Amino acid sequence: MRVSCHQENLAKGLSIVSRAVSSRTTMPVLSNILLEAKNNQLRLAATNREIGINCWIGAKVEDEGAITVPARLLSDFVNSLPPERIDMELAVRTQTLHLSCARFEANMKGIDAFEFPLIPTSQGHDDPSDDGHNAVPIVDGVQMELETGGLRKMIDQVIFAASSDENRPTLTGVEVTFSGDRLTMAATDGYRLSLRSVPLSQRLPAEKSEEKITVIVPARSLGELARISADADEARPVQVIVTQARNQVLFQLWGKGEETRGAFQRVELVSELIDARFPDYRATIPKSFSTRTIVDTASLLKAVRVALLFARDNANIIRVSVVPGNGENTGQIRLTASSAEMGDNVSEVDAMVEGDSLEIAFNARYLIDMLSQVDQPQVVLETTQPTRPGALRPIGMGEEEFLHVIMPMHPPR
Repeated sequence: MRVSCHQENLAKGLSIVSRAVSSRTTMPVLSNILLEAKNNQLRLAATNREIGINCWIGAKVEDEGAITVPARLLSDFVNSLPPERIDMELAVRTQTLHLSCARFEANMKGIDAFEFPLIPTSQGHDDPSDDGHNAVPIVDGVQMELETGGLRKMIDQVIFAASSDENRPTLTGVEVTFSGDRLTMAATDGYRLSLRSVPLSQRLPAEKSEEKITVIVPARSLGELARISADADEARPVQVIVTQARNQVLFQLWGKGEETRGAFQRVELVSELIDARFPDYRATIPKSFSTRTIVDTASLLKAVRVALLFARDNANIIRVSVVPGNGENTGQIRLTASSAEMGDNVSEVDAMVEGDSLEIAFNARYLIDMLSQVDQPQVVLETTQPTRPGALRPIGMGEEEFLHVIMPMHPPR
């Protein structure tokens, strides 16, 4: 193998795939990154058996070949180099990769590429015939296209509500439902629910258009997808292949072009699905309300952040008092936080309140997580009683475009 590429492009590719490198494994090759030079491209790949990432960057290939090298060593070395051309040459007999850039040189001991696990890849790109001996094409599954920027925002608005408790594996995932021409994502950790729904930019094939497909994708996988899509070409949609027979989902994103330094050509992320039944979250969504409060998003977010300073020593509990207006006075939301050691705080925010006054306790961090993902200038809080969940929606979006349900803490005294 003899290949050359630009340092900035290689550094970008390594930053993308290195997040899939296994940190704890009994297989040394899973701590490595695969480099495969072919068709004037350099493919970088990494996997931890649950998530796999392929990344193609532009390169000048003189001799084709492949090798796996230690991920951390390669990433740290490349990031330390100047933004110039990197030349790489593989000594096949010793499985040693020689790298040179400007006045820097290094030799890295590798592991034969044939020991690297197969990573599923899509077809339907410029050269679908052969993606390499460590890539197996997916030929089955349902395919669709999603708008890149909208998908990233959608993911950001749900994954924070997924559980991080590995003892509850189902709740560490996001339920993704493709139904006709609509995509819905839902995540819950048992204390809050985030629900987001958007129209599909590309409908399912005609014979599948009425079929409802529901899978549970690990929140970590979707988080990686959102991170990668920030550098993708938003003019080209994300291609998705769901193959329930293999219990996998594959996302394909396109780069911004060869002329952009620090860019990739194409990235594919494939993730194992969580094989379980997601809880029936629809039953937790309040069907009615007795108090409806419309408030400025930025003002409420700022007030909750201030209250959290005093609530951190009290399990992040803040008391939310909703007071309707009377006569010329507008309604208010009053936030109260207290700590036996730190002191207390009261913040007031003007609001339009319909219905009865109410006092309810929420986890401040949960409110901040949701409000930080709202683009609209106003949100509505719908509540019934102190022991029942509250529902938050941005004003200006559809009824179920973005819905957040949050459980109250212990009833206020």
